[in-house]
Amino acid sequence: MLRFALLAAALLVSADQALANGHGGSSEPPPKPDAQTSPARVVQTKQGPKLVDLKGMTLYYYERDTSGKTSSCDGKCTENWTPLSAPKDAKAVGDFTIITRNDGSKMWAYRYRPLYTSLADKAPGDINGIATTMLWRVARPEE
Repeated sequence: MLRFALLAAALLVSADQALANGHGGSSEPPPKPDAQTSPARVVQTKQGPKLVDLKGMTLYYYERDTSGKTSSCDGKCTENWTPLSAPKDAKAVGDFTIITRNDGSKMWAYRYRPLYTSLADKAPGDINGIATTMLWRVARPEE
């Protein structure tokens, strides 16, 4: 009887080690991470946190974009301000929503304010866009 108990205990320990090492158990693959990710990230600056695109370029919003559904920057405006484009199948992520532009293209908005980069910014971290007019503001996570 003692031998049987020792054999059973040894088998249980062996089975627990196999499961801990990834052997046995479910053969299902781990779940895939969500493909939809945020179109921007927050970086800390001397002036406080700001939003940047995935390349590190400063993001701005336009004071005249107030409806939360459209962009007021079309035509000639886009020669200096590039909308933060979103793929056609993009879906809202957290505080980031999708705006459909007049030409039918999609762009990202943060808290319903369309986001743009400035052609005046030449390198990640630049904030030259605010110098061009008082109607453009650096997008910040608290706004």
